[in-house]
Amino acid sequence: MGQSDVKTNLEAVQRRIAEACRRSRRSPQEVTLIAATKSVDSATVEAAFDLGIRDFGENRVQDANKKIKALALLQPRPIWHMIGHLQSNKVKMALQLFDVIQSVDSAQLAEHIQKLGFTDKPVLLQVNVAAEKTKSGFSLYDIEDTLQNTPILKNLKVKGLMTIAPLVKDPLEVRPIFRQLRQLRDRFGLEHLSMGMTNDFEVAVEEGATMVRIGRAIFGERSGL
Repeated sequence: MGQSDVKTNLEAVQRRIAEACRRSRRSPQEVTLIAATKSVDSATVEAAFDLGIRDFGENRVQDANKKIKALALLQPRPIWHMIGHLQSNKVKMALQLFDVIQSVDSAQLAEHIQKLGFTDKPVLLQVNVAAEKTKSGFSLYDIEDTLQNTPILKNLKVKGLMTIAPLVKDPLEVRPIFRQLRQLRDRFGLEHLSMGMTNDFEVAVEEGATMVRIGRAIFGERSGL
């Protein structure tokens, strides 16, 4: 996909975010657009950067390693978010590569991060709000217990919560999921809500998302998704 296509798509996404903010009486400045770059080549990522995107999300540590090295000279330096499931044997490398780990999906992973000494690394706790068997993340019960009672989190820089909503035809169906996560975030006084992807980001913004992770609406259909 060429830069002109990315530009057209990006402007459309930004308009839709702005409209969702208007409907919910929010400022677009409250919402960080994270370009999800799974299966996107480095040249296309650079095209998005040239168009003003500064936050990028990757699902796989090995892919991110190649892109981050290829784009190391970009200024100002992009902010890289780990948004995919993190395998235990890739944790140390991920912590070295990424600026934010959004997919801390278990107490064991949180403890692993602390043991490696990365206590200043911003992290988000991934919550499987819809209790989907195919998705990782804390259950609603476990996340409340963890936030209330787990000493390990006191040594981590927990900045907020993240979720992946079920894929449905009508995005309004997942509004209750986003609302539940916002209410949980508010109860525990956390800063960020990373929720909303290509299919449902407008509803997520209306429900309080501070970060949306968008790939297909910017970069088009890609292989390997």
